[in-house]
Amino acid sequence: MPTYNKLVRDKIPEVIEKTGKRFSTSVLNNEEYIVELRKKAFEELNEYVETETKEDAVEELADLLEIVHALAEYHGSSIDEVEEVRKMKAAKRGGFKEKIFLIEVEDE
Repeated sequence: MPTYNKLVRDKIPEVIEKTGKRFSTSVLNNEEYIVELRKKAFEELNEYVETETKEDAVEELADLLEIVHALAEYHGSSIDEVEEVRKMKAAKRGGFKEKIFLIEVEDE
């Protein structure tokens, strides 16, 4: 039986159960949850980086967004609040649409 030891979406146990396979799970405490959620963020980001098609990229971006939602909630926030902060930062410092690549800055 393969061992996964990773955070999964809430309905994954139901999906596995429908296949008739045996499995085991546990519910994480808050300290374990944030550690695993952060690991999952890196896992999903890496999966995005490795995509080769638009469809796969969008799929992985959706997974990343789900992680951002969960992280915001964990920190007592919401995706709406995160979006507002994003907008304020974009207004103040810009976004990434102009594709600017900083090479160097003179050190005084």
